[in-house]
Amino acid sequence: MKILVIEDEVQLQRIIVEFLNNEKILVESATTFKEALDKIISFDYDCILLDIMLPDGSGMDILKELKKLQSKASVIILSAKDSVEDKVEGLLVGADDYLAKPFHFAELLARIKVALRKNQQNGNALLQYKNIVVNPEDRMVTVAGKELKLNRKEYELLYYFMLRPEKVMQKTTLAETVWGDHIEFADNLDFIYSQIKNLRKKLKTAHSEADIQAVYGVGYKLQ
Repeated sequence: MKILVIEDEVQLQRIIVEFLNNEKILVESATTFKEALDKIISFDYDCILLDIMLPDGSGMDILKELKKLQSKASVIILSAKDSVEDKVEGLLVGADDYLAKPFHFAELLARIKVALRKNQQNGNALLQYKNIVVNPEDRMVTVAGKELKLNRKEYELLYYFMLRPEKVMQKTTLAETVWGDHIEFADNLDFIYSQIKNLRKKLKTAHSEADIQAVYGVGYKLQ
């Protein structure tokens, strides 16, 4: 996987690149419109993280250029502009997703994987592991072909486990991803155990071929 990060905030760009490198992802970066344009013309990328407001041009024009080049790269807009109009314009021009700043890096990684999977499967964004299928479009979960009813937190937990099956998810990552900024006010992370316990029970009742296992002292994984 090769990602291009187009971001003019140098510190944010550095943090994003470092985070993705730690995930074993090959990353290149561009700070200006001209630099970004040179790179998308010269190289192919699997995914592009695109800031709209660049010092010497607009990210929207980068999107239009990608369309002209018939690029197959998935594009996720990263922007401090969070108005509905901006989101709609970006998606209509050709972006796959839109993530407003500030954001959690666990969510960024999840969105990258969904965008890539959707691209690779010609628009089908279904997540499947064993006999569990998650459809992010309508937030529907099925186990062995039968719909599984989950509350919002249970769904979001399962969704992130399904993005990284058989990989350990740290408690803090799960908390930040599912509960967002509100996690700062929590005394501890015991509430995650309660949510996962309920989710495991529902999966078992539905005859799931996969289970969420605790990894002592670290977190949990779907296996």
